[in-house]
Amino acid sequence: MAVIKKTVAFTKNAVNVFFHILTQCNLRCRHCYINPEQHGTNTLDIATIRSWLEAFVPDKRHVNVIFLGGEPTLHPDLVEAIRHARRLGYASITVDTNGYLFNDFIQKITPGEVDYISFSLDGATAETNDPIRGKGSFEVCTAGIRRTVARGFAVSLIYTVSTANIEELNDMVPLLSDLEVTRFFIQVIGIRGQSIHGETDMTQVSRADWQTIVPEVAEKVAAAGITATYPKVFLNHGEPFECGGNVADNYFIFPNGRVYRCPLCEDYPIHALAFENDTLHQSPSINEADLFRLDIPEGCVMNKLVQPGNLAYRPDGSPLYQIACCLLKEEMRGTNFTAA
Repeated sequence: MAVIKKTVAFTKNAVNVFFHILTQCNLRCRHCYINPEQHGTNTLDIATIRSWLEAFVPDKRHVNVIFLGGEPTLHPDLVEAIRHARRLGYASITVDTNGYLFNDFIQKITPGEVDYISFSLDGATAETNDPIRGKGSFEVCTAGIRRTVARGFAVSLIYTVSTANIEELNDMVPLLSDLEVTRFFIQVIGIRGQSIHGETDMTQVSRADWQTIVPEVAEKVAAAGITATYPKVFLNHGEPFECGGNVADNYFIFPNGRVYRCPLCEDYPIHALAFENDTLHQSPSINEADLFRLDIPEGCVMNKLVQPGNLAYRPDGSPLYQIACCLLKEEMRGTNFTAA
């Protein structure tokens, strides 16, 4: 099978709503980005969820929603939230889950009501995954995937790459096929939330390892007929830097009402927007939107501020390369088409 690779260009023609409906979770993943002090500890009631979904009601653009937590299946009204989003005309609906599938979730919803159920694993074996995500989580998650596929749902899988699991990324290729996953998302561990504590055995991988290992594995995944997506991270020489906060519409909503435009900003009270009395308002300056307008030779401003360890410099102080916006993705997919 031939593989087609492309950079997924930013667009204003689509809106992505990442909706954290609670921060509660049954797991304590070592790299979890949730920060209760900045994101809240409350669980949104269904009336609030409906109201906040309506703030992004589709007009002429495609609007996609991803329900997250915490663990969203812990929310007793997740199914109603999904159905309300569908009634409002959201173009696609995804649920991100750790695989425990609480509240009989997949028994209460149908494949026609949700586009993807996305699971998270951080190892191809329990020996690698469980020290990161929690004892027994590999077995529970893989069993949950099999049950979900058996009920006819489209399933994707997220793998957060770090120095603790990069060596097992290649072993995910046969596992993805065995589990009948159709989309594979490789993420880079962010220095935020739990990761900010700086555990030396679980950090961002080197530029050399990222650029060598990740695209190679993604190509193998795509050759197996599974779409693979991963952050670009490092721009090639001559590629222009674009900040997703300026050229795309992504909204990261948290239970305390904060709405961020950039994931790297989420550990700080610099959110661009906020819900007040169920109405979405612009935040006063200075906020993350002011940072998006800055032009620096390193590329992403927030990367330089919060995780500068992935930068390198020449003797004259100029950067060796630019860091891409964390929202810029590469995609590989297989095709049976061959040129004549």
